Amino acid sequence: MPPTLASLVHHSALKLTVRAGEERLDVPVRWAHVSELADPVPYMEGGELLLITALKLDAEDPEAMRRYVRRLVGAGVVGLGFAVGVNYERTPEALVEAARAEGLPLLEVPRRTPFLAISKAVSAAIAADQYRAVTAGFAAQRELTRQALGGGPEGLLTALAAQVDGWAALYDASGAVVAAAPEWAGRRAGRLTADVERLRERPAPASSVVTGGQGGEDPAEDRVELHSLGTGRRPRAALAVGTAAAPGTAERYAVHSAVALLTLLTERSRSLHAAEQRIGAAVLRMLLAGEPDHARAVAGDLYGDLLDAPFRLLLAEASGDAADGAGDPLGGLAEAVESAAARAGEPVLVVPEGAEGRRLVVLAVDGGAGVRACAEYAAGPAAAGSAEELVMGLSGPAGPTGAGGAYRGAEQALSVARRRGRVLVEHERMATGSVLPLLADDAVRAFADGLLRALREHDATGRGDLVASLRAWLSRHGQWDAAAADLGVHRHTLRYRMRRVEEILGRSLDDPDVRMELWLALKATSDPAD
Repeated sequence: MPPTLASLVHHSALKLTVRAGEERLDVPVRWAHVSELADPVPYMEGGELLLITALKLDAEDPEAMRRYVRRLVGAGVVGLGFAVGVNYERTPEALVEAARAEGLPLLEVPRRTPFLAISKAVSAAIAADQYRAVTAGFAAQRELTRQALGGGPEGLLTALAAQVDGWAALYDASGAVVAAAPEWAGRRAGRLTADVERLRERPAPASSVVTGGQGGEDPAEDRVELHSLGTGRRPRAALAVGTAAAPGTAERYAVHSAVALLTLLTERSRSLHAAEQRIGAAVLRMLLAGEPDHARAVAGDLYGDLLDAPFRLLLAEASGDAADGAGDPLGGLAEAVESAAARAGEPVLVVPEGAEGRRLVVLAVDGGAGVRACAEYAAGPAAAGSAEELVMGLSGPAGPTGAGGAYRGAEQALSVARRRGRVLVEHERMATGSVLPLLADDAVRAFADGLLRALREHDATGRGDLVASLRAWLSRHGQWDAAAADLGVHRHTLRYRMRRVEEILGRSLDDPDVRMELWLALKATSDPAD
């Protein structure tokens, strides 16, 4: 610890005597400074032991001493050393009373003790304290390194918490807590996810300080430092360190060492992740090529039983601006899926696809955390209003031999999501829903308008009601009496109109394909006036 007034008083060679402020001798001394100015305050920084002989002071004037001492206390001076046997044979009572009134420690310095000796003692104590801090810091660095190499992040966090006499927690790329020490710290760390998210929005390296805890087993008041981890534009993880007060020099060494070691671990994990993605891309190509046995042989134990259990395949695409921008919706989706699967202990395959990385393929356990994370990401604020930036298509359940069909199903769902302006469309929902929403497409509308244009032009001249008659006839599956009753006309009139429809269109209504196309055209261009 740094030198204090008490340590100087107990220094046998200095022979200092306490004349006032005995209760405040445990205050740290940042420096010893000599000044005979009548007002040395402009040159004080706080934390000094001021040494004087009262060469330019009337130390026997009570009012002058009260003003003098009051200004020293206001400037943060922690003690006053008064040399006797120079200008005054003993410490003036006016100065003693003023120091007592303000609670300022007053040390009497004998004539045989030069101010230089006091300055040297303070300097030597500060140097010794710094040496101890550096030595402790190096010892902490060695211990943290040993834990990082042997016990991984969990062991490192445990060692760091002990070094700072507090707690530590590690967050993954999605902002979720992945490890904490001691065990109770996980709850405290979990309440900082919003602060971690704000930190992750800043370029790495970045740090911030959060103060104030919540009761219970956690400290009622703590100071938490947050540090981003990683060397890329987007931080890969974050470290939280909670302490009762600002860390000292040794504790600061430990925190900085932990940040460096965790960054190295993160970057190593990043390299391993990139290699895993390359293997995943090869495995995916084999699955899509109908070679599940080869895919299993290449994957080994990397994806557990993912290639044997029912899985779902998700395709996600980002627009050019979104893929290149700071938002990186595909990167955020990948982080969310991988983090959710890791927390649930599930295997997941995430592979960027395409030369520019604007498509992502996810293979996740059917009904598992990875699939849920896709749905939550689509519904969450990260994807809100992002239909032009991020679209996703999710296949139905499939096995290894059905990977190709799952991919096609995901592509179909992706296409529908793009046309509908939706973030996520599930292929199963397409199959159980109506086909009519799929007609909301400019190309379909253009085809329908062209197919029915001649009939509408005929009706516009007032020569009949062919479009309404065609709709009624098709809706009644070609039943003449029922359709004629709906229209309020004789069935012979309806037969005449259908012949006119065939003549104008040049197509036979006996052909089921023609009837189907005409019905879909009517639905695609439906108008309440028809």
